[in-house]
Amino acid sequence: MVSMGRKMTSQSACSWEKTHSFLKTAMGVRLLWGVALCFLAVGLVDTGVTQTPRFLVKRMGEKAVLECLQDMDYERMFWYRQDPGLGLRLIYFSYDADNNDKGDIPEGYSVSRKKRERFSLILESASFTQTALYLCACSKATVLHSHSLPAQKRK
Repeated sequence: MVSMGRKMTSQSACSWEKTHSFLKTAMGVRLLWGVALCFLAVGLVDTGVTQTPRFLVKRMGEKAVLECLQDMDYERMFWYRQDPGLGLRLIYFSYDADNNDKGDIPEGYSVSRKKRERFSLILESASFTQTALYLCACSKATVLHSHSLPAQKRK
């Protein structure tokens, strides 16, 4: 509440808020739009990793190719799959161009990486069981990547 040089009683303050309640709403909307525009601006920044196509629907048995492009010259690239209600699972990873290895769930998939910046995931024959969210990632070769076994906390 803003006082414009005169003393406001609690009754006049309530009256002012009722009369000017649209200002709170307008400021809230402006703030919301400002935050939304900030997120949009962040989304427009070149992130260095691009996955295409963004959405893909295929008929059973059709071939599907997902592309992962990166412009950061990183050696390591990864393809992950996330099924509804589950965490990420590694499909394939690549140490560098023409140096690929299977992840935890490679069945039904193959990969190609002829150049450092492009890592393609190939589904030769799309099936209903492959309906999932697919994500690519890349990283610098700072440490040796290896499969780690799941760990459980001892009771």
